[in-house]
Amino acid sequence: MKSTLFISALLATTISFASCNYTNAKPIKNDETEKPKASENNKIQVALLLDTSNSMDGLIDQAKSRLWNIVNTLTTLKYSGKNPDIEIALYEYGNDGLAQQSNYIRQVTPLTSDLDLISEKLFALKTNGGNEYCGAVIQDATKKLQWGKANDNMKLIYIAGNEAFNQGGINYKEAISDAMKNDIYVNTIFCGNSMEGINTFWKDGADYGKGKYFNIDSNLSVQYVSTPYDDQISKCNVMINNTYIGYGSKGSSKKMNQEAQDKNAQKVSSANYAERAVSKSKAVYKNESWDLVDRVKEDSKAISKIKKEELPAELQNKSEAEVQAIVTKKTKEREAIQKEIGELGKKRQQYIDAEAKKTKSQDDLGNAINTSIVALAKAKGYTVEK
Repeated sequence: MKSTLFISALLATTISFASCNYTNAKPIKNDETEKPKASENNKIQVALLLDTSNSMDGLIDQAKSRLWNIVNTLTTLKYSGKNPDIEIALYEYGNDGLAQQSNYIRQVTPLTSDLDLISEKLFALKTNGGNEYCGAVIQDATKKLQWGKANDNMKLIYIAGNEAFNQGGINYKEAISDAMKNDIYVNTIFCGNSMEGINTFWKDGADYGKGKYFNIDSNLSVQYVSTPYDDQISKCNVMINNTYIGYGSKGSSKKMNQEAQDKNAQKVSSANYAERAVSKSKAVYKNESWDLVDRVKEDSKAISKIKKEELPAELQNKSEAEVQAIVTKKTKEREAIQKEIGELGKKRQQYIDAEAKKTKSQDDLGNAINTSIVALAKAKGYTVEK
């Protein structure tokens, strides 16, 4: 199989792309009075379908390096002035280590807002094999993920690979047709020459899915821009971690995983570590299932509902009022740190944009994905706020 990489397909290597049909999305009327009202649980849902056959180690590396970049792109979108919930799902396919009867497909995570879980599972992926059945994995993601029903939700599939798109017993056109019936847009990323991707039906898949077709140069690595703000953002990241109070059966392990994913991001690059820290300043990074501060934001009476034994050991001998005071203090600390990270993050992005103008502009996966997300978002009535 051909050497290749991906989220380079999903966020940031050099690529060229052709075919965008988001202009065919359901039109939104300009008259503000006729704009659809945002549903209470408005969502942006993104499913990443990654080929993990032998030749795709670079693809996985790219996915690791750009996860937080795509998260930060998604956080710029608003609907009727509100931040939508963001959920990401992860699939692997084309890996001979997976069961043949399942068409060599595995749902690694369902659609989830637990971004640390996505990071954890992404860093655990291994390549092996294989047989890449694009139609089968698209069908599985369409039918088995819990896609939102409201018409103001934005639902996207990104599939990356380097073998013919029409392999396997499930017709990709039928699978994509089912996705479109559920208002799910399918984007394809071919790891190789653009014309080869066209000849092997990757562009046809994107055309059927009213998405974008991309091709990436798998021999180019991600280039990072170090900024004067990265060090301070990193220091803020350490401070913000100290505002999390784990509770319940998963509190301790989830808090440790938060730090583990910090280390994973840091291993990739200091820039990636900064990107992750910036994500923590956003509303999308929420952990109410294990963090007491986020839980109380979600439910102001949460402390009275949580059993003493579910609290961390250092809080179990305190009164409800004392626990509330500690949570209030941590909440204020976190909000102040998030504000600082947010301000530094804007300056950081301005610096990166300025540096990019000094060099010959190249289409990269990050820009391409951003373009595709923003195109559909605008068609569905979202606004983009930097």
